[in-house]
Amino acid sequence: MKSKKSPALDVAKLCCRALDEKKADALTVLNVAEQSSITDYLVIATATSEPHLRALRAELEKVLDEAGVHVVGAERAQESGWLVIDAFDVMVHLFLGPTRERYGLERLWRDSTEVSVAKLLAAPRKRVATKAKPAARRAAK
Repeated sequence: MKSKKSPALDVAKLCCRALDEKKADALTVLNVAEQSSITDYLVIATATSEPHLRALRAELEKVLDEAGVHVVGAERAQESGWLVIDAFDVMVHLFLGPTRERYGLERLWRDSTEVSVAKLLAAPRKRVATKAKPAARRAAK
C-alpha cells in the first residue's frame, strides 16, 4: 500500500520532531482518519514530569506557530497528567506515564493504523550531485 503525502501527515511529522528533540518518551502516531470524523492523526507521547509536560507543550506551540499551523485549542486540567493540543487534522496527547497507562488511547483506537515514527523522524534523503561545480573543477586543476 502506497502512503499518500498529506498536509496533516506533515503536521504530525513536525510534532514528532519537536517532541523527539525535547526527549518525549514512547512517541506514537496513529492514523485515525478512517475511524474519526474530527481528526486524521493522533500523536501520543509521554513526559517524565509535570515540568517536562509543560516544556513539551510550550515547544509544540512554538513550532506549530512558526510553521503557521493553526492551533484550535489546548486543554489541560490542572495537575491531571494529560494535555491535549488540537491542530485540527492532528491532535497531540501528552501524558505522564501512569495517566497514559490508565486511559490507554492506543487500546481505544486499536482499529487505527500506526504510523512509523522512525520513518517520520528520518532525515529526508539529500540529492547527490552528479557533476562537480565549476569552482570545484578549477580548484582540482
